[in-house]
Amino acid sequence: MVTIQDYFNSGIIDIALLLSLALNKSHAQLITHYDYQPNNEEKTQLNQLIKQRQSGTPFAYLSGTKGFYHLNFKVTPSTLIPRPETELLIDIVLDLFDENQTYEILDLGTGSGIIAVTISDKNPQWRLTATDFSMDALNIARQNAKTNINFQLGSWFKATPNQTFDLIISNPPYIKQGDPHLNDLGFEPQSALVSGKNGLDDIRTIIDNAPQHLNKKGYLLLEHGFDQQQEIMWLLSHDFFKIKKFKDYNQQNRAILAQIKES
Repeated sequence: MVTIQDYFNSGIIDIALLLSLALNKSHAQLITHYDYQPNNEEKTQLNQLIKQRQSGTPFAYLSGTKGFYHLNFKVTPSTLIPRPETELLIDIVLDLFDENQTYEILDLGTGSGIIAVTISDKNPQWRLTATDFSMDALNIARQNAKTNINFQLGSWFKATPNQTFDLIISNPPYIKQGDPHLNDLGFEPQSALVSGKNGLDDIRTIIDNAPQHLNKKGYLLLEHGFDQQQEIMWLLSHDFFKIKKFKDYNQQNRAILAQIKES
């Protein structure tokens, strides 16, 4: 008979996580029950999970959840898996505004809702609007919401006609077509990753249209690729000033904050 310890000794990728999922036991419980022999039903489920993981399916899609900032989020193949680098955007926003004031904030391309839901959970008095062109993604974001967020369907600013905000924030697609990194991201929605030959098509669209949707002294905050910062600064320079650059926790260029120029 096969025991938990046998599985641990197998060298199978993410075996501890897969055991926890299949057996509904914490890592500590697994360790203290090394001699436990999974029953046939548990072994069948575990073997299915092992096969999926070995085929490349990310563990987050197998478990259906992923931690981000201080919350856990439901994720599906309709949404990107949250990355720790994006937590930088939350820190920037929390440092930018007075928690005791009320602001109108737009999260463009919300996906599973990690940005809007996290900000709103931290400051429920801020008014959050979150958009996505994918109804499947919006449905996941709604399920993840802890507070009252205004979810709107549509591509970029088509989802928010005649609306203005104090801050527009987005983690848009920014990987260029044919980038070799895409080989490791095949299970995630490509429309949320790829944006033209240089990865800047969607960022350019956001920058060009944001001024019409920003209140006086409003801000635009963008996540971007490690090698795109200089070109994005140039794109921002026409309508924005007070441009601030941010590195992520791996010291890679990762985000830009800019304030709309006064007309």
